[in-house]
Amino acid sequence: MAGKKTLKDLYTRTLKVRLFEEEVWEIFGRNLIPGTLHLYLGEEAVAAGVTAALKESDWIQSTHRGHGHVVAKGVDMNKAMAELLGKRTGSCKGKGGSMHITQFDVGVLGATGVVASGLPIAVGAALSCKMRGTDDVVVCFFGDGASNNGTFCESLNMAAIWGLPVIWVVENNFYAMGTPIKTTCPSENIAKRAEGYCTPAEVVDGNNALEVYEATKRAVERARKGGGPSLIECRTYRQKGHSRFDPAKYRPEEEAEEWLSRDPVQIIRKIAIEEEALSEKQAENIRKRLKKEVEKAGEFAIESDEPEPEEALEDVFAEAI
Repeated sequence: MAGKKTLKDLYTRTLKVRLFEEEVWEIFGRNLIPGTLHLYLGEEAVAAGVTAALKESDWIQSTHRGHGHVVAKGVDMNKAMAELLGKRTGSCKGKGGSMHITQFDVGVLGATGVVASGLPIAVGAALSCKMRGTDDVVVCFFGDGASNNGTFCESLNMAAIWGLPVIWVVENNFYAMGTPIKTTCPSENIAKRAEGYCTPAEVVDGNNALEVYEATKRAVERARKGGGPSLIECRTYRQKGHSRFDPAKYRPEEEAEEWLSRDPVQIIRKIAIEEEALSEKQAENIRKRLKKEVEKAGEFAIESDEPEPEEALEDVFAEAI
């Protein structure tokens, strides 16, 4: 069992992501966020468990459903929220939006809206870590749908051949948009596919932040020692549809009820209290503090200035060396 400090951290990270996403949901409902939105509600334990096992200098590569990843890794919530609203105070000065949040100084390589496109980026980042002789690792988040893309095979193969310090984290929520994985994957577990690339893999409860943390810690320790890549399949479930406009009617009612009854925030809260890492009062005080921080982030983003049209051409090209 993890120590009390770690359990408190896991609860805090999980709750922080939950409250951030709830605030995003509310702001989007006010028509203040351009485009669509892919909420991370229900999958918070994966981001919390993974990032709690990392150093600040370790890197993560995120996805179109990436708010939870970047917030858990340490992206400033004011900047993250402002980026969602396309404001100049955002982490990418409003150019990235919901699906392309980046902040290098806390180890966030970025998110990408193209399914499975983050895997080869993670290979490059991990190769950089190895060539520079650091002990940093790279975590690549992707969904079950991405595991059917050719870049999945190519990236796992290359990472294994070169023994790269990368951890593949599959967030298996059982649906690629509205397509159930049982119709696209011949195996019950995506993790089995890693065997073909000589990559150690395991399946964990993606709604339990502690279980995710312990699996990630093992994979990170292996990578830091030069043991190469690992794959972790986190089985979890979206509380909402694929995007803001998806009612998710394709999911069986009984299935949804069963998964939604296993709330990630409540699971880690219960563990932390049972292990005396937190009292009921302390847990509630953390919730109140985070709620205020998230609301302030929302206010900051709303009140921030819109970028000028000519700013669209800034930061596009790197300066010549």
